[in-house]
Amino acid sequence: MSENLSKNRKSTFHKNTFEKTSEGRRQKVLEVAIDEFAANGYSATSINDVARKAHISIGSMYSYFASKEDLFLTIVNNAYYLMEKIIRDVAARSTDVFDCIEKMLQAARKFAVEYPKLNQIYLDITTQALTPMSVRLSDKLEWITPDLLSNLIKEAKENGTIRIDIDERVASFCIDNLYMMYQFSFSSDYYKERMRIYLGEDNMENLDKVEEGILQFIQRALGKN
Repeated sequence: MSENLSKNRKSTFHKNTFEKTSEGRRQKVLEVAIDEFAANGYSATSINDVARKAHISIGSMYSYFASKEDLFLTIVNNAYYLMEKIIRDVAARSTDVFDCIEKMLQAARKFAVEYPKLNQIYLDITTQALTPMSVRLSDKLEWITPDLLSNLIKEAKENGTIRIDIDERVASFCIDNLYMMYQFSFSSDYYKERMRIYLGEDNMENLDKVEEGILQFIQRALGKN
């Protein structure tokens, strides 16, 4: 991973001892844990295997994290702030709702390509039976984009850019689901093959065109003037 997750905003899920250990050790533990969770899913990942592959004792691992859940939540928490940074950067650079949607589609592909293992973990969160942890993660992960899109759509209605009968919450929900499916299309062999079947080989070679097509679909759905 090019992003140093141990330097992102401090997690509340690990113990203070994790902060006191060396930067190299923190990064190694997180990288190994990401590898294991992405490859095996949450349920099949063993904290003992993470410790062994990170070349630390299981005692040291439990001095850093009270449980496997806390290790997982630390990774998700750090990845969340990485995603938040990307979304806020898109919002700051966008001129209107459609410019924002276009940039977010590009950002979704970039995140999936640059951080494939985090993208796989994000997919697993939405599909695996991690309740009640899934509820905690959903509350944390999903609050930024709805407000951003809803506010932009509301503004577009007020200035006459789109139809005034559009429900901004429903529209933002639909648009965000398009993002998620596009982003997840890069996460596993199944979803990659699914995307290839739907798009065809030519479009797979020109994803800029695909993103343009998704944007045009959304523009027509919202009744862009």
